[in-house]
Amino acid sequence: MTTSVSPPCVDAVVVGCSAGGIEALREILRGLPADFPVPVVVVAHHGADGDALMVEVLERDSALKVSAAEEKAPAVPGHVHLAPGGYHLLLEADGTFALSVDPKVCNCRPAIDVLFETAADAYGGRLLGVLLTGANSDGSCGLLAIRRAGGLTVAQDPATAAVATMPQAAIDIGAAVHVVPLGGIAAFLCSALAREHQRTGID
Repeated sequence: MTTSVSPPCVDAVVVGCSAGGIEALREILRGLPADFPVPVVVVAHHGADGDALMVEVLERDSALKVSAAEEKAPAVPGHVHLAPGGYHLLLEADGTFALSVDPKVCNCRPAIDVLFETAADAYGGRLLGVLLTGANSDGSCGLLAIRRAGGLTVAQDPATAAVATMPQAAIDIGAAVHVVPLGGIAAFLCSALAREHQRTGID
């Protein structure tokens, strides 16, 4: 079920997932066109040695280029940037990435909360956050930070999640403006950006 809210001007999409998240990401990326107009920045809980495999698996289904985010590199429209294993991924106010080996958050590094909270600071109401399947509560506070900053927030419908704990935690604290089944998230993202472009006259 979703609420009827006009989307903000979206300049970036951030996504977080854990257990079951690779398959969820694959399904979403299959539905995004090559000309998707904003960067997609992803934190998926994984080991420090899993970056290359994760990029390879996600690129099989994606019309967008997929790569691990690098220190000081910009977030690029039409590109999927993955948090590298073993590092927190932060988004800076100038749209570039920073990597950190600060202590784990929710026993995770990279942590979804770190990306979401720094992205909320950087983008404010121009951010769209998506929280997917996972086995802990990482991401719920970050998604709430995005909502409080005026951004658009989406939680995967727990009934469609491999592990419902993560999206349910966000729903329980009121962080998710929209709750969307996994199969509808790609269409939701495309529709949200298309509605915004129509509203603002952006081509």
